[in-house]
Amino acid sequence: MNNKIIIINGPNLNLLGEREQSQYGTVTFDSLKQKCLKKATELKIDVVFFQSNIEGEIVSKIQEARNNFDGMIINAAGFTHTSVAIRDALDIFKKPIIELHISNIYNREEFRQKSLISDVVTGGIFGLGSEGYILAIISLDKILKNEN
Repeated sequence: MNNKIIIINGPNLNLLGEREQSQYGTVTFDSLKQKCLKKATELKIDVVFFQSNIEGEIVSKIQEARNNFDGMIINAAGFTHTSVAIRDALDIFKKPIIELHISNIYNREEFRQKSLISDVVTGGIFGLGSEGYILAIISLDKILKNEN
């Protein structure tokens, strides 16, 4: 049986390739999704890719994921710095979670340097561009197979 993971993306990530290319690069959201699905297929992982600009939808998706997924990758985007609700939902997940950010949040504006979710996730990938998603998939696969 293949491991099943969910990749959750927060606000404005649907505009990748259009917004702040100096921070987020030129890869579009659809292109990123295809790259992730291709890597997952290579690793024989089932992946669901989800994006929402609405905090409550993300909380609901995390809650639903408890019963349907073995692990999670989350780029909570701007909600990383503001959402106690997302943090609490992640804390309830109780399975491996990788926090992901395309840019290095610790090398940006002061308000972006605080992650409310870092203390409830398994690990994090920051500032490696869209390639961070591929690294997160590989890392989560290894964690789920107890290869780390």
